[in-house]
Amino acid sequence: MIGSDYELAEAYLAECREHLVTVEPDLLAIERRGTTIDEEPANRVLRAMHSIESGAVFVVFVKIRDLAQSAAAILELLRTRELAPAPGTISVLLRAADKLRELCRSLAAIDQVDVTPVLADLAKLRAEQPATLKPRTAATVENTQLAIRHLRALLVEDDFVSRLVLQTFLCRYGECHIAVNGEEAVQAFRHALELGQSYDLICMDIMMPEMNGREAVRELRALEEAHGIPMTHGARIIMTTALDDIKEVFWCFRELCDAYLVKPIDLKKLLENLKSFRLIP
Repeated sequence: MIGSDYELAEAYLAECREHLVTVEPDLLAIERRGTTIDEEPANRVLRAMHSIESGAVFVVFVKIRDLAQSAAAILELLRTRELAPAPGTISVLLRAADKLRELCRSLAAIDQVDVTPVLADLAKLRAEQPATLKPRTAATVENTQLAIRHLRALLVEDDFVSRLVLQTFLCRYGECHIAVNGEEAVQAFRHALELGQSYDLICMDIMMPEMNGREAVRELRALEEAHGIPMTHGARIIMTTALDDIKEVFWCFRELCDAYLVKPIDLKKLLENLKSFRLIP
C-alpha cells in the first residue's frame, strides 16, 4: 500500500477512531437503563458501527468490517428489543469496541490483533436471539412481500445514459423517480416523507451541479432523523461515481451511505446490493 492508497487508509483509521470515542460511554448508558432501551445512544452507536463497516468495505479491511457488522447486528436486536440489554451482552459489545480501537490504532495493528474470540461471542449472542424473536404472523409476511414487490427508488443522476440504465433496470422491481441534482433529490425525499411514502433505495451520483451527492446524502439522513426514522430503517443509499472520483466515496461513508458503484454501472453488482439489502427476493 503506497502513495494515495496509504493516505486513504490512514484517513479511514483516523475517522474510525473519532467514531469510537463516544461508543463506550453510550454502551454504558444503555446498560444503566436496564431493560429500557435509550434510543439516542443506541442510534449513535449504530451510526458509528455503520460508518466503520461501510468504510472498511471500501478500503478492504476485513477484520474491521466483520467486527463492526457483527456488533451492529447485536445493537439492532437491542434497539428492537429482541435481545435484552443484559450486562453480559453489553460486556461483549464493549470488548468489540476495544478490539476495534486496537485495530484502528495503526495499519500494522490490523494484522496483529486477533478478533476471533469476540466474533465468536457476538455470534453466540445472535444465536440466542431466535428464542426472544417475535413470531412472524401471516400479516407480517404479507406486508414484507408487498414491500418487496413495490420497491420505491429515487435515482439522482445528471447523466442521461446512466439514468436510463438504472431506471430501465429498477423499474421491473417497483416505482422509480428521477432527480437530476442534489437539490431536487432533497425536495423529492422530503415530499415522500411528508406523504408517508419513504424511499427504499436511492442511487446517488456524487458529482452533480447545484448540490453534490455528498451534501445531498447529509441532508437526506438529517431529514430521516428529524422524522424519527432510525438509521437501520432508513433508505439504502448507493453512491455512483466515475472511476476518477472513487476517493470521494470514502468521504461519503461518513454521511452514512451504504455502498457504491463505479460507472459504467455493473447491473450484476447492483442486483447483489439489492439482495444483500433485502430490497428484493
